Amino acid sequence: MSDVLRVGVVGVGIMGADHAERVVRRTAHARLVAVADPDEVRAKELAGRFDGVRAGADALELIASEDVEAVILASPGFVHEEQVLACLAVGKPVLCEKPLTMDSDSSLRLVQAERDLGRRLIQVGFMRRFDPEYTQLKSVLSGGTLGRTLLLHNVHRNASVPNADFRSEMIVRDSLVHEVDVARFLFGEEVVAIQVLSPAPTSHASAGVIDPQVAIFTMAGGGLVTNEVFVNSQIGYEVRCEAVAERGSVVIGRASSGLYSTSLAVDGLGRWGGSIPADYRTRFATAYDLEVQAWVDSALRGESVGPSVWDGYAATAVSSAGMASLASGERVTVDLVDRHRPTNSASRTPTKEQS
Repeated sequence: MSDVLRVGVVGVGIMGADHAERVVRRTAHARLVAVADPDEVRAKELAGRFDGVRAGADALELIASEDVEAVILASPGFVHEEQVLACLAVGKPVLCEKPLTMDSDSSLRLVQAERDLGRRLIQVGFMRRFDPEYTQLKSVLSGGTLGRTLLLHNVHRNASVPNADFRSEMIVRDSLVHEVDVARFLFGEEVVAIQVLSPAPTSHASAGVIDPQVAIFTMAGGGLVTNEVFVNSQIGYEVRCEAVAERGSVVIGRASSGLYSTSLAVDGLGRWGGSIPADYRTRFATAYDLEVQAWVDSALRGESVGPSVWDGYAATAVSSAGMASLASGERVTVDLVDRHRPTNSASRTPTKEQS
């Protein structure tokens, strides 16, 4: 590769368009050369914002193109397996947005495919690992001054989600999956069980949608993680985390104030004494910038950093167990294969336990 990485973006929805803008405007040593989406009109509209960027409808054609050296996948999760495998087949680094795939078996196939290739090319888009507050929290907990980490308390709220075709399971698979990775990142160990509880739903959710949800993770070392995910909070985008250790606690994601409260102001914006971000692109803007820059820099070095394909598989396995728990209300064991000997046949159905 040259000293500039030629990047293609697959998927031109909100996240894909944001990544395209990021590569062009805010990422050093990178050049956007192509975008692809089944909605070719939309792809051409995005490409038209930049000089020298072509657009097409075929993701696999973009991946195979000689002038594309690395690929950002911001496409729907159900096409990720095929597209990631295509990147591996041509030896191109890929930054794949979460979820890695829609189920544990397909994620495990990607773990094995990369292992068979003999080099790491896959980075999964868990951008919170690049957020300055989360990295500082990780440093504090790993430093040992607070002793062993015992508990995490996570809050994840969106103002609203599109009502059309939105289902309860999507809260687990597409939103809670970030808390899964945060728990694994901060504890440095796997989630071994999950229970998803269903409070009375908000009147702002579509009929039949369970929102908010409360999930409890059990970590391999015995620690517990509580998670509130509320995607129709009507206020704004809030992500907070409190870590409780043997000799102290740390909170990230909120401003320092005597009384912390949220409400809907006259102008329709969430207020806490300052504005609450409207969506994730504002709250994690720096994290996304750092994530993509780290991916570009490592690709130019012939390396890979950040969340791995195993991290993507592990998060998908927890999400799969979480969806089973959402349906039953019971505690469900997370079924992970041996990390050192993954095989496609080893993935099994998550098993229920009594609460």
